[in-house]
Amino acid sequence: MSEQLKVDAPRAPGSPGGWDARSQELVADVGASAGAGVSTGTKPARRGGVDPVKALMHRHRELCERAVDPLEIAAGLEAHGVTDRTAARFRHRDVFALAEEMYARVPRDEDERVAPEAPPSRDVPEVPAGWALFALLPGTACGLAAVGLELTEGRARLGVGLGGALAVAVALRVALRYGPLRSAHHVVPATRAWVCFLVAYALFGDGLLRAAVSGGPAGPWAPSTAAALGLCLAAAPALWCVRLFSVGARGRLPLSRGLAEFTASVRPLLLGVIALYLGALWILLVGAGAVYDVPAPAGAGALGALLLLSRLLTSYGFTRAPLLMLGAAGAAEAGALASVFAGRLPGCAWLAAPVEGAVRAWGPGLVPVVACGAAAGVLLLHSSRVLSRASAHADGAP
Repeated sequence: MSEQLKVDAPRAPGSPGGWDARSQELVADVGASAGAGVSTGTKPARRGGVDPVKALMHRHRELCERAVDPLEIAAGLEAHGVTDRTAARFRHRDVFALAEEMYARVPRDEDERVAPEAPPSRDVPEVPAGWALFALLPGTACGLAAVGLELTEGRARLGVGLGGALAVAVALRVALRYGPLRSAHHVVPATRAWVCFLVAYALFGDGLLRAAVSGGPAGPWAPSTAAALGLCLAAAPALWCVRLFSVGARGRLPLSRGLAEFTASVRPLLLGVIALYLGALWILLVGAGAVYDVPAPAGAGALGALLLLSRLLTSYGFTRAPLLMLGAAGAAEAGALASVFAGRLPGCAWLAAPVEGAVRAWGPGLVPVVACGAAAGVLLLHSSRVLSRASAHADGAP
């Protein structure tokens, strides 16, 4: 099946409003002139010379001409916001039944078809060679920086830390740019800012919160090297799991006989891949904690899940939900810290009481676990809905 699906109107993921206005008017005309009904698999009779399917094919002529399978047309209609309820107004039981008729009628409408100037390419843009090795760069850079920090002290230690942070940032950028999580969609600066804040909190937030609850901070506090090492090492399984999902989902496109069947096969794949990544992430965090003789940073695990789901959605063009959830998690963590310091003001001790009680009972890691875990849960539900659509994979993304 073609991975180069083109549609007549800009795609608006997750929004029925993505369908163009003239097609919306066509549906209204069909409802007024032909009424609603459900097809039983045979071509229904047209009333008064009205052929709504033919008119719909004219509106989406390029999509019909380039399609090599009914599911490709169904995915394009789905991307335009056409639902089973809309298909019923064209006297079809669902979107796939409507797409089957459109696909079957294309060869018989030779007088109305305009051949494309050049045959469309059926090749999917492949991930650049060596991406699996690029995935190892962030963990390697962080591991070398961690060793350097153990062997130095004073100003040299500070220099090694700053150099290591820069090396990890460059390695991560290379891994994302040339790996399965690469994205051609614009990422707003606010998204990057929230990601940087969440990572900084994973490194320094727990120590600062613990010191603040104890009446400090009285001086500098050490970053959580175990969290940094575990997250950087987890970049490799994250990229490998995403590759497994994208290839598996595209492979199910030509095998499915309808949108519902495709969704039913892709959703378990997505959940399985996420579970596989979470298992690998937890093993790496436990290992990093054992190296530094500290408990596994659970907050870093929740952050890793949030970052993966955010980047996965962004690579498929869904950028709004990641921004909202990253912002919500960051605001929750910042609010927890601010409430502890605000509680020192006269008469404001009640502001810090909830956070201080929770930290004393369960430790400072509770804050990122709750904040990032809740945001990751919302993104997981959103991903299971939007990434199980055929239209999300028909153009070969990511």
